[in-house]
Amino acid sequence: MSYDPNNIFAKILRGEIPCVKVYEDDKSLAFMDVMPQAPGHTLVVSKEAAENILDLSAEGLAAMMATIQKVAKAVKKGLMPDGIVLTQFNGAAAGQTVFHVHFHIIPRHEHQALAPHARGMVDAATLEPIAAKIRSAL
Repeated sequence: MSYDPNNIFAKILRGEIPCVKVYEDDKSLAFMDVMPQAPGHTLVVSKEAAENILDLSAEGLAAMMATIQKVAKAVKKGLMPDGIVLTQFNGAAAGQTVFHVHFHIIPRHEHQALAPHARGMVDAATLEPIAAKIRSAL
């Protein structure tokens, strides 16, 4: 499969589709997942056009990892979960549903089950107060 510049994350990066932003720099964007597996589920996408981590440049990956660490620390500080799960899928067989490289930052609280991946959409009004807590911890 070749990179599709009309995938939803590419459209978000171009400002064609809104998102609840948490953090942005010249190489990456972090925003709230509209189908969260847990409150505070945040996505980090590369601004580089790459389908998955195997297609991403070493520079792009390094920039993403710096953003992931920065945002994960803010999730930890702002939401105080017991732990944080980082996930990243490469290819449909691995569970990738949007074919633009991205990582999931999922806060975990003991005894709280995760919702299924890519199901159960919530609106921006629900996500914004959680995003504000994360942004204030950056």
